[in-house]
Amino acid sequence: MAPMKAMKAMKAGKVMKSMKAMKSMKAMKFMTKTALADAVATACDLKRSQVSGVLNNLAEVAAKHVKSDGIFTVPGLCRIKTRLKKATKAGKREIFGEVRVVKAKPARTVVKAFPVAALKSQF
Repeated sequence: MAPMKAMKAMKAGKVMKSMKAMKSMKAMKFMTKTALADAVATACDLKRSQVSGVLNNLAEVAAKHVKSDGIFTVPGLCRIKTRLKKATKAGKREIFGEVRVVKAKPARTVVKAFPVAALKSQF
């Protein structure tokens, strides 16, 4: 009986850790485009409007290359790729122990971003 209590205590500890991690994620502030433009402008001695224009152009160029080539790399930051998800057939599937009717879905292209190795090595 004692090992079962220990297992339950370990599971409760894991749940508490994951809950704390979720709370810290919610409390995190994300950098807006304006804040990013301010930070880059002060680091490079440029106007914020100039940096904002550069960011807009970077987004346009990235979108164009991802659409045509299927891949775009921002050096030192991330690699953006497209991936083709194949179509799914309609039918009955067992989901969480229940048999459910699933609709057919067409093939679609999804866009994913992956951190480059230089960024991964910093953490």
